[in-house]
Amino acid sequence: MLLILLAVALVLLALVLRRFHVPLRHRWRRRQARVMAQQLRGRDRLQPPQLLYARLRSMDPLAFEELLLESFERRGFRVIRNHRYTGDGGIDGKVMIDGALWLIQAKRYATAIRPEHVSAFKALCRARNCRGLFIHTGRTGPQSRESIDNSSHVEIISGRRLLALVTGGPIAVPEAPGRATLPVKPHRAKPGRAG
Repeated sequence: MLLILLAVALVLLALVLRRFHVPLRHRWRRRQARVMAQQLRGRDRLQPPQLLYARLRSMDPLAFEELLLESFERRGFRVIRNHRYTGDGGIDGKVMIDGALWLIQAKRYATAIRPEHVSAFKALCRARNCRGLFIHTGRTGPQSRESIDNSSHVEIISGRRLLALVTGGPIAVPEAPGRATLPVKPHRAKPGRAG
Protein backbone atom coordinates (compact mmCIF):
# COMPACT_ATOMS: atom_id res chain seq x y z
CA MET A 1 0.00 0.00 0.00
CA LEU A 2 2.85 2.34 0.83
CA LEU A 3 4.45 1.62 -2.55
CA ILE A 4 1.21 2.45 -4.36
CA LEU A 5 0.90 5.78 -2.50
CA LEU A 6 4.53 6.56 -3.26
CA ALA A 7 4.02 5.75 -6.96
CA VAL A 8 0.91 7.96 -7.13
CA ALA A 9 2.80 10.79 -5.40
CA LEU A 10 5.68 10.48 -7.87
CA VAL A 11 3.31 10.53 -10.86
CA LEU A 12 1.55 13.64 -9.51
CA LEU A 13 4.90 15.32 -8.84
CA ALA A 14 6.06 14.50 -12.38
CA LEU A 15 2.86 16.02 -13.81
CA VAL A 16 3.28 19.19 -11.78
CA LEU A 17 6.96 19.55 -12.71
CA ARG A 18 6.18 18.92 -16.38
CA ARG A 19 3.65 21.76 -16.35
CA PHE A 20 6.26 24.22 -15.05
CA HIS A 21 9.17 22.81 -17.02
CA VAL A 22 10.54 25.18 -19.64
CA PRO A 23 12.04 23.29 -22.60
CA LEU A 24 15.68 23.98 -23.48
CA ARG A 25 14.76 25.77 -26.73
CA HIS A 26 12.40 28.07 -24.82
CA ARG A 27 15.08 28.84 -22.24
CA TRP A 28 17.57 29.72 -24.99
CA ARG A 29 15.08 32.05 -26.70
CA ARG A 30 13.99 33.64 -23.44
CA ARG A 31 17.64 34.23 -22.50
CA GLN A 32 18.29 35.80 -25.93
CA ALA A 33 15.23 38.03 -25.44
CA ARG A 34 16.34 39.11 -21.95
CA VAL A 35 19.81 40.02 -23.22
CA MET A 36 18.36 41.98 -26.14
CA ALA A 37 15.87 43.75 -23.82
CA GLN A 38 18.70 44.80 -21.49
CA GLN A 39 20.75 46.11 -24.42
CA LEU A 40 17.82 47.99 -25.98
CA ARG A 41 16.85 49.58 -22.66
CA GLY A 42 20.46 50.39 -21.80
CA ARG A 43 23.51 51.13 -23.88
CA ASP A 44 21.86 50.66 -27.30
CA ARG A 45 18.74 52.72 -26.61
CA LEU A 46 19.99 55.78 -28.51
CA GLN A 47 21.12 53.95 -31.65
CA PRO A 48 19.59 55.13 -34.94
CA PRO A 49 16.11 53.64 -35.55
CA GLN A 50 17.27 51.96 -38.77
CA LEU A 51 19.88 50.01 -36.83
CA LEU A 52 17.34 49.01 -34.15
CA TYR A 53 14.88 47.79 -36.81
CA ALA A 54 17.66 45.80 -38.47
CA ARG A 55 18.53 44.17 -35.15
CA LEU A 56 14.91 43.25 -34.47
CA ARG A 57 14.48 41.84 -37.98
CA SER A 58 17.64 39.74 -37.64
CA MET A 59 16.46 38.06 -34.44
CA ASP A 60 15.16 34.52 -34.37
CA PRO A 61 11.37 34.91 -34.93
CA LEU A 62 10.53 33.04 -31.74
CA ALA A 63 13.06 35.04 -29.73
CA PHE A 64 11.39 38.18 -31.13
CA GLU A 65 8.08 36.95 -29.67
CA GLU A 66 9.83 36.45 -26.33
CA LEU A 67 11.35 39.95 -26.56
CA LEU A 68 7.89 41.47 -26.88
CA LEU A 69 6.58 39.47 -23.93
CA GLU A 70 9.69 40.43 -21.93
CA SER A 71 9.08 44.10 -22.80
CA PHE A 72 5.53 43.93 -21.43
CA GLU A 73 6.75 42.19 -18.28
CA ARG A 74 9.35 44.89 -17.70
CA ARG A 75 6.55 47.45 -17.83
CA GLY A 76 4.78 45.65 -15.00
CA PHE A 77 2.13 43.79 -17.00
CA ARG A 78 1.22 40.16 -16.36
CA VAL A 79 2.23 38.03 -19.34
CA ILE A 80 0.84 34.60 -20.19
CA ARG A 81 3.19 32.58 -22.35
CA ASN A 82 2.23 29.67 -24.56
CA HIS A 83 3.50 26.23 -23.60
CA ARG A 84 4.82 25.74 -27.12
CA TYR A 85 5.68 27.90 -30.10
CA THR A 86 4.08 25.89 -32.88
CA GLY A 87 0.40 25.15 -33.05
CA ASP A 88 -0.42 28.27 -31.04
CA GLY A 89 -3.48 29.06 -33.14
CA GLY A 90 -2.13 32.45 -34.22
CA ILE A 91 -1.59 33.69 -30.67
CA ASP A 92 2.05 34.31 -29.71
CA GLY A 93 1.27 35.30 -26.14
CA LYS A 94 -1.21 37.13 -23.95
CA VAL A 95 -0.91 40.14 -21.69
CA MET A 96 -3.23 41.51 -19.01
CA ILE A 97 -3.72 45.28 -19.38
CA ASP A 98 -6.02 47.09 -16.96
CA GLY A 99 -7.76 43.81 -16.13
CA ALA A 100 -8.43 42.92 -19.77
CA LEU A 101 -6.80 40.09 -21.68
CA TRP A 102 -5.04 41.15 -24.89
CA LEU A 103 -3.85 38.58 -27.45
CA ILE A 104 -0.49 39.18 -29.12
CA GLN A 105 0.59 38.28 -32.61
CA ALA A 106 4.21 39.06 -33.52
CA LYS A 107 5.49 39.30 -37.08
CA ARG A 108 9.13 39.90 -37.88
CA TYR A 109 8.96 41.19 -41.46
CA ALA A 110 11.34 43.26 -43.56
CA THR A 111 8.60 44.23 -46.05
CA ALA A 112 4.95 45.25 -45.71
CA ILE A 113 2.69 43.07 -43.61
CA ARG A 114 0.00 41.15 -45.42
CA PRO A 115 -3.56 42.46 -44.96
CA GLU A 116 -4.91 38.91 -44.75
CA HIS A 117 -2.74 38.27 -41.66
CA VAL A 118 -4.20 41.34 -39.97
CA SER A 119 -7.74 40.34 -40.98
CA ALA A 120 -7.26 36.78 -39.73
CA PHE A 121 -5.96 38.06 -36.39
CA LYS A 122 -8.87 40.47 -36.12
CA ALA A 123 -11.30 37.58 -36.73
CA LEU A 124 -9.49 35.49 -34.10
CA CYS A 125 -9.75 38.31 -31.54
CA ARG A 126 -13.42 38.81 -32.33
CA ALA A 127 -14.10 35.07 -32.01
CA ARG A 128 -12.37 34.96 -28.62
CA ASN A 129 -14.01 38.21 -27.53
CA CYS A 130 -10.61 39.73 -26.71
CA ARG A 131 -8.62 42.68 -27.92
CA GLY A 132 -5.39 42.08 -29.76
CA LEU A 133 -2.02 43.62 -30.43
CA PHE A 134 -0.60 42.96 -33.89
CA ILE A 135 3.08 43.83 -33.39
CA HIS A 136 5.44 43.80 -36.36
CA THR A 137 8.76 45.06 -37.73
CA GLY A 138 7.58 45.68 -41.30
CA ARG A 139 5.60 48.42 -42.98
CA THR A 140 1.87 48.81 -42.44
CA GLY A 141 0.27 49.31 -45.83
CA PRO A 142 -3.04 51.06 -46.51
CA GLN A 143 -4.95 47.76 -46.92
CA SER A 144 -3.77 46.57 -43.52
CA ARG A 145 -4.77 49.86 -41.93
CA GLU A 146 -8.18 49.69 -43.62
CA SER A 147 -8.76 46.18 -42.31
CA ILE A 148 -8.65 47.44 -38.71
CA ASP A 149 -10.27 50.86 -39.18
CA ASN A 150 -13.03 51.35 -36.64
CA SER A 151 -12.10 48.06 -35.02
CA SER A 152 -12.32 47.83 -31.27
CA HIS A 153 -10.52 44.47 -31.38
CA VAL A 154 -7.05 45.06 -32.86
CA GLU A 155 -4.33 47.65 -32.37
CA ILE A 156 -1.22 47.65 -34.59
CA ILE A 157 2.12 48.40 -32.96
CA SER A 158 4.99 49.06 -35.34
CA GLY A 159 7.53 51.72 -36.19
CA ARG A 160 8.25 54.21 -33.42
CA ARG A 161 5.69 52.59 -31.12
CA LEU A 162 7.48 49.25 -31.46
CA LEU A 163 10.84 50.87 -30.67
CA ALA A 164 9.30 52.63 -27.67
CA LEU A 165 7.91 49.30 -26.43
CA VAL A 166 11.26 47.48 -26.57
CA THR A 167 13.40 50.41 -25.36
CA GLY A 168 11.15 51.28 -22.43
CA GLY A 169 10.04 54.64 -23.81
CA PRO A 170 6.50 56.02 -23.74
CA ILE A 171 4.13 54.59 -26.32
CA ALA A 172 2.01 57.16 -28.11
CA VAL A 173 -1.54 56.00 -28.66
CA PRO A 174 -3.42 57.50 -31.62
CA GLU A 175 -6.76 58.98 -30.73
CA ALA A 176 -9.33 57.65 -33.17
CA PRO A 177 -13.02 57.06 -32.54
CA GLY A 178 -13.93 53.41 -32.08
CA ARG A 179 -10.31 52.24 -32.03
CA ALA A 180 -8.80 50.17 -29.26
CA THR A 181 -6.29 52.06 -27.20
CA LEU A 182 -3.37 50.57 -25.38
CA PRO A 183 -3.07 52.00 -21.89
CA VAL A 184 0.62 51.71 -21.16
CA LYS A 185 1.90 52.05 -17.64
CA PRO A 186 5.17 53.93 -17.27
CA HIS A 187 8.14 51.83 -16.27
CA ARG A 188 8.34 51.84 -12.51
CA ALA A 189 11.70 52.49 -10.90
CA LYS A 190 12.75 49.97 -8.30
CA PRO A 191 12.64 51.20 -4.69
CA GLY A 192 15.84 52.88 -3.59
CA ARG A 193 16.85 53.89 -7.13
CA ALA A 194 16.47 57.19 -8.88
CA GLY A 195 13.77 57.13 -11.61
